This record gives sequence, structure tokens and C-alpha cells, in this order.
Amino acid sequence: MTPEQVGAILFLVFGVLVILRVPVAFALGLACVPVFLIEDRLTPFLLMNEMFKSYNAFVLLAVPFFLMAANIMNSAGITDRLVKLARALVGHLPGGLGHINVVVSMLFAGISGSSTADAAGIGSLLIPQMKKQGFSSSFSVAVTACSSVMGVIIPPSILMVVWGGLMTVSIGGLFLAGVIPGMLVALSQMATVYVYAKIYNYPIYARSTFKEAMISIFQATLPLMTPMIIVGGIVAGFFTPTEASAVAVLYSLLLGLVIYHTIKLRDIPKVLYDSARFAAISLFCIGTASAFGWLLAYYKIPQTLVDVLKQFGAGPISTGLLVAGAFLFIGMFIDAIPAIIILGTVLWPVADFAGLHPIHFAIIGVISLAFGLVTPPYGLCLLISCAIGEIRLGEAMRDVAIILLPMLGVLLVVILFPDIILFLPRWLMPKFVN
Repeated sequence: MTPEQVGAILFLVFGVLVILRVPVAFALGLACVPVFLIEDRLTPFLLMNEMFKSYNAFVLLAVPFFLMAANIMNSAGITDRLVKLARALVGHLPGGLGHINVVVSMLFAGISGSSTADAAGIGSLLIPQMKKQGFSSSFSVAVTACSSVMGVIIPPSILMVVWGGLMTVSIGGLFLAGVIPGMLVALSQMATVYVYAKIYNYPIYARSTFKEAMISIFQATLPLMTPMIIVGGIVAGFFTPTEASAVAVLYSLLLGLVIYHTIKLRDIPKVLYDSARFAAISLFCIGTASAFGWLLAYYKIPQTLVDVLKQFGAGPISTGLLVAGAFLFIGMFIDAIPAIIILGTVLWPVADFAGLHPIHFAIIGVISLAFGLVTPPYGLCLLISCAIGEIRLGEAMRDVAIILLPMLGVLLVVILFPDIILFLPRWLMPKFVN
């Protein structure tokens, strides 16, 4: 079979299965079966073999560990301390609680690496409070869902760990490259909250005194050490990303069990169960997506795509826009991790041919996929926030679209000005990032 025929079979079968509401992880695996049956040189046993080979990767241990660290932090009440700090810093701005929501998400992103943990933990705390203070339900849900996407942009990020392990890119470099885009996303969302507050006259908090601000900073200091320990340890070469994720778990347990006493030993089994459940979903997707991606590579579909684009002489900017558009589209339908495995491996030869830096390509992909967490029909963070806010998905879409517009501007800046995101990696890791 030709690459075009195989690509048509894979994506057509996968699309039909998704329309029939088959879970994405199963749809990816089932889409491979017709090709294995048709091609004489392949057998269905290769599906299981490729799945097993994908799991046999040390770096993937970071996925359950980072999820566990996020769950422990949520159970330990760390979010409350971050809320107090955010209130001291930005609560006096128009629409105070909206700004607090964004800043808490930014701070929590540096701890968890998971947007869903962000949406669930912060949403359950702040959405009811925002509704009580007179914020509309749709805006409360929209700002919570959209701010939670910083969990995969600001380091540590599970998506960056998967991307770096899959495509042999410096994970420390990816972490550093995500800092500035994450802060730009936060600023864009705070600007949107400010405009909303002026239009709808949303309430504000009284400005905190210097003493109150210092107390809030002191109480949040230990949790905020988490990203410094993780990212700093990786950049300095003290430990690998997987070891860093295990350190994050131990540190969060130390905070919850020993220092704050907000977690009891009897709470640990539930935290472990929830972490294992979420990790199993992600890891199963990695297995089936890897088999899907292996078939794409076996039939040289990425190279075929490169040959087509060579005719148009695509440059870095046009290729960056193409990459962003592709990830924005596929992120609407499937989870980010299988999207990286399938689309990332297909587009990487294209990006390399066009002269995109590997880290620049990765950050464009990660930010684009972050949008998929709040765009239907997938929109997992939006679904979680809507469930907490007790509204239908459609009711929040107008406000979500408004908040996403300036975020698209941030993505465009990242595509047009790669030196902005490459500055920190080149400065702090010159041996690994040229």
C-alpha cells in the first residue's frame, strides 16, 4: 500500500470511531487493525508489541509521579495558601477574584504540571466564591477553564516531558522555554478580566497591608519552592525529569504530612488510587497512539508530507503557522498526549526541513494543544469547570471565545519571535540548547 492509502485508512477509521463516541485511546488502536490485516508483512501482534515498547521508557514514569504530586498538593490544601497570596498581590485590581483565579492557576501550574488537576482543584474552590460575589456563572467557568491551561505551558509540564522523551529534546530546555509564554498567557487573561470588570462593574477586594502581604508570601513560600526544586534541579543536572517528578512527590508529602499536617495517613490510599486512575488513562493513550504513529513512520507518511511541502518552499513562519493550525484542530478532538505522538512525529520532519528550532516547534505544539483543553468537543478542562459551575457547555462558550482571543495573540507572538522563548534555555543551558 502507498503512504496515501495507509494514511486514508488510518485517519478515516479513526474519525469514524470518534464520531461513534468510541474512547480515543481505543479508537487509535482499532484504527491500526485494518492495516495490520491487509498488509501481508504485518501481523496484529505488532500492535501489542509497539504498545509494550512505548511503555518501556523510563521518562514516562514522570507522568504518574507529577499527577500524584498535584493530587497530594490539592489534598494538602496548598491551593488555599496560593489563593491568599494571589489575593494579597492582585485582589485590589478591578474584578479582584477573577485576577486571583488567573494568578493562582499560574502559581499552581508551577507545582502540578497538570491542567485537569488545576481546573478541578482551583475550580471547586473559586467558582462558587465568584458566583457568590456577583460574577456571572459563564464568566466564572470560562476564566477558570482558560487559566487552567497554563498547567501544561508553565513548567513542570507533563506534555513537555512526553514531548522531550519522544523526540529527544532537552526537557530542561523545554521547561525554561515555557516560562515566558506562560507569563504572557497569564497577562493576556488578566487584561481580559480587567475589561470585563470595567464593563460589568465586578467587585474588588481592599488592598492588603504590607504586613498581610508578607504573611501571605511567607505561608506560600514552601509550596512555591516546588518549581524551583524541579526545574532548578533539572537545569543544574542534579536529577533527571523522572527523578525530579519523584522528588516532587516526596516534597509534597513532606509538606502535607509533616509540616502542615493537612494530610493524614488514611488519606494516602485515596490519593494513590486517583493518581493511578488518571495516569492509566494517559499511559494507555500513549500505547495505542505509539502503535498508530509507528504505522505512519513505517509507511513514511511524514516524509511524503515533507516532499509535498518542498514544492511550496515553506519557511519557518509559514511552517509555524501550519503546525499551530494542525495542533489547534486535532486538539479539539483528542487528548494532548496522543496528539503529540501522532501529529508531532508527523510534523517534526516538516518543521526540521523548514528550519524551526526543536524547542520552538515543541512550544508552538504545546501551546496550541492547550487550547484543545477548553474547546469542544474534547475540552476536558471546560467540561470539568462546567460541572463545578453547574452550567451547560454552550452557556460558557461566548466568554471562553473572548478569553481565548488574546491567548491566540500570544501564540502568534511565539511563532513570529522565537528568540523570546529561546532566551532562557540559551542563557541557562547553553551546552544543550544552541
